[in-house]
Amino acid sequence: MKKQLSAADALARLQDLCARSEQCSADMRKKLIAWQIPSADAERILDALIDDRFVDDRRFARAFAADKMRFSGWGRYKIMRGLMAKRIDRATIDHALEALDVDEYASTARRVLISKARAIAEGNTYEGRTKLFRFGASRGFETDLITRLIRAENLWEPRD
Repeated sequence: MKKQLSAADALARLQDLCARSEQCSADMRKKLIAWQIPSADAERILDALIDDRFVDDRRFARAFAADKMRFSGWGRYKIMRGLMAKRIDRATIDHALEALDVDEYASTARRVLISKARAIAEGNTYEGRTKLFRFGASRGFETDLITRLIRAENLWEPRD
C-alpha cells in the first residue's frame, strides 16, 4: 500500500512541476484529488501556488495557444476548445487568442493546408478542395481563412 502524501510534499511536488512547465489550476486540482489530499489542504496548496505565481491561468492560456498554433498547427476554434477542456474561463481564452500573431497564424494555416493538399489524391478538384476545407475546419481554422487560402493560392503546386 502506498504511503499517503502529506500536504507539504504535495506542495513541493507541484512547485517542482510548475517550475519545469506551465500548468493550469484545473490540472493542479486534478493532481491533488488523485493524490487524495483533503479538500481544505488542496485549496490552501492551490492558493499558495497562485500567490507565489507558480500557477497563472492567463499565462498558461497564452502559452498553450501559442504552442498549439506553432507546433501542432491548431486554429483558434480548436485552441478554444482545448482551453475550455482545461476549465479556463472565457475572458482568459479570448485574451490568449487575441495575443496570437495574425501573420504567424495565417502562415501556420497556409503551412498546414499545403501539407495536407500534397496528401490528397484528388488534387485540385472539387472533391480535393472539399477534403482540404474539411481538414482545415477540423484543425480549428476559420472558414473564411480556409476559403481565402484555397481560392487565392494553388496549394497543390510543388514547392522548392
